[in-house]
Amino acid sequence: MQEKSVIVVTSISGPNRSLQSVARGSIEGDYHFIVIGDVLTPSDFQMQGCDFYSLEQQRQLGSKFAECCPTRCYARKNIGYVLAMRNGADIIIDMDDDCIPYETFWSPRQRIKHIATVEGAGWVNIYRYFSKAHIWPRGFPLNQIRSSPPPIESLVVVERDCVIQQGLVNKNPDVDAIYRLLLPLPHDFMIENRVALGKGTWCPFNSQNTTWWSDAFPLLYLPAYCSFRMSDIWRSFVAQRIAWENRWSIAFHKPTVCQERSGHDLMQDFAEEVPGYLHNERICEELMKLPIKGGRQNLTADLSLCYEILVDKGWLKEAELDLLRAWIEDLESVWP
Repeated sequence: MQEKSVIVVTSISGPNRSLQSVARGSIEGDYHFIVIGDVLTPSDFQMQGCDFYSLEQQRQLGSKFAECCPTRCYARKNIGYVLAMRNGADIIIDMDDDCIPYETFWSPRQRIKHIATVEGAGWVNIYRYFSKAHIWPRGFPLNQIRSSPPPIESLVVVERDCVIQQGLVNKNPDVDAIYRLLLPLPHDFMIENRVALGKGTWCPFNSQNTTWWSDAFPLLYLPAYCSFRMSDIWRSFVAQRIAWENRWSIAFHKPTVCQERSGHDLMQDFAEEVPGYLHNERICEELMKLPIKGGRQNLTADLSLCYEILVDKGWLKEAELDLLRAWIEDLESVWP
């Protein structure tokens, strides 16, 4: 039986070229496409091929999270994930509203892969496996940028359960403000590798072009009480830590979308990335110390344990735990 795939986006834009492209592909490929609005989203948003939810409609869903999540907040995307689960999603595809899919985006996705795998390597700049340029992903520690990952030829190809898979992005890949201020763009990844990160190997991944299978759906949770530029990055660290105890790997593959990046104030981006520049390594060190149990029955408890330490150390506000509890309550009725 074919797996049901749901694409989730949050947007303050109208039906731009990127969203229209995703909507057309969703109709042709029988994907369900959900767009979550916010305060600045046009009130008359309409687009064939997607289900759009305004703030008013979100508040009528009976979702505890939707009731208490702040507005003007990227974490409202969590509401879309719950809606996808309500609609029977087997796969949730996380996208941004300025990404345009290539034809390969619509190809069938496979969770189990025979793939070159890195284990126990600490911090690995995954972009080095896909490009010869001096480029690194947003959230990668600055003091690790010049380090070289294990050569691709040295990696063993094994069968891995890749329950989370990050597709790279061409033209405007997910790099930090320092890269954008100093180094050239656009950039295309020209090397067609597939690499999985196993236990003991860290690399941030984002919410631009990421596929999640249902076993890992609780790990989709995006924190709200942190900077916008760190929300999906800190989520990725939590997801990696919990994945290790479930014998899951995080796969990275060639770009299946390009980005026509919406307008950004790069100095504002830089300011919002400062908490990551200063603390990402320490965050992962603290996550490493946690007694993560693993197992589906422990997934939400492990998730809570991770976010409790982020709050305890002052990286997230105390209010995050109330939001997380609301998220977990919503999951009880939609995540079998």
